[in-house]
Amino acid sequence: MRSPILDYLDAIIERTAHVDTGATADYIPELAAADPDKAAVALCTVNGTVYAVGDADLEFSIQSMSKPFAYALAIEDHGLDYILDRVGVEPSGEAFNELSLDPETGKPRNPMINAGAIATHALVRAEEAPAVDRVLALFSELAQRPVEIDAQLAASELATGDRNLGLAYLLHASGRLAQDPSTAVEGYIRQCSANVTVRDLALMASTLANGGVQPNTGKRLFSRHTTRHLLSVMASCGMYDAAGDWFTSVGIPAKSGVAGGIIGVLPGQVGVAVFSPRLDTHGNSARGVAMMERLSEDMGLHLMEAGRPARSSLRETRKEVIDGEPGTVYVLQGDMVLSSIEALVHELIENPPATDLVVFDMSRVDEVLPVARRTSAAMAAKLIDTGHRIVLVDPEETVPEFQDSQGRAVERWTPERLAQSQLLDPGEE
Repeated sequence: MRSPILDYLDAIIERTAHVDTGATADYIPELAAADPDKAAVALCTVNGTVYAVGDADLEFSIQSMSKPFAYALAIEDHGLDYILDRVGVEPSGEAFNELSLDPETGKPRNPMINAGAIATHALVRAEEAPAVDRVLALFSELAQRPVEIDAQLAASELATGDRNLGLAYLLHASGRLAQDPSTAVEGYIRQCSANVTVRDLALMASTLANGGVQPNTGKRLFSRHTTRHLLSVMASCGMYDAAGDWFTSVGIPAKSGVAGGIIGVLPGQVGVAVFSPRLDTHGNSARGVAMMERLSEDMGLHLMEAGRPARSSLRETRKEVIDGEPGTVYVLQGDMVLSSIEALVHELIENPPATDLVVFDMSRVDEVLPVARRTSAAMAAKLIDTGHRIVLVDPEETVPEFQDSQGRAVERWTPERLAQSQLLDPGEE
């Protein structure tokens, strides 16, 4: 049975297909040749479950989405105070490749623009292995697979990297670069040339959502303090001179890359990644921004959205005898957002109910966001299609009437009607 969360992500791809403005990054020959119609979206929960649709297995270069992770690695190497003394955290209000440093300190404004990212790469410890190798090793741990450099792309960027080299020489002249300029730029460009998919990026972002712990391996890659600081910088600086528009419309820490990717992090809930190669005037994926805006609106991702922290919507599962018929009762609770209902959907797909009768008790549910309403309705319809009889106990009528593909509707009971059922004797299963 296919998860309705995948169906929802398919709809995100379809509903943004009309966004065809912008162009591929023409200043890097390899990126200029990318297929502009490719698109993908993925999300990963903090328990490590990845949902991905579209061109989800297509590899593309990580580009500036590498910056947050390299920055976090430098902080882990040296400590936050050491890094803050060398790289600022203020929004620049300028394009990502602007030739600018703080006029008073000579420091790069922040680690998300190129000047700051080059300085950051030079700060990654390289005593035991080259900095770029350590960054690649980190990407591989985050993505749970070997992440490698696109050598052809790296050569293309190095051949057209005069602007980055100019930034490095400015940093060197101001005493803010810990390496020879050409060495720092080569390492930085190779870092940006690592190939990833949206699946990889969603899993990488979910590590940040999970407080620095890789959700599948359980390994702590960043301290909680590093992760909190990093997400703060991503929120204020990650989308360059569009950071203000981004935070008011989407409202989550994020980072874009000129290959067309964007990652976003909702702390404690999910990591999200989108891909579409056409860029807007800020260097961000035009369709990718539209996909993230829709995801944020549907899923209630905006950090300023009032609400309680997400938890699993599944309180308990029990077997009962109802009018002489064995049934499975799923007791739901709290606020139903996509990240909380995902646990229920995952359970139903991995462990389908063994009884024909399935009851969803929503008596303890407080609020149901539209995306959770659609997801739960789609899941119930799939269960009906596979032969189950679905009963909904929904005293607040949080879920509207709906039918499956054959026009069959769920039954609706009152809590009193459900209370007449009897617990199923384990010997009767």
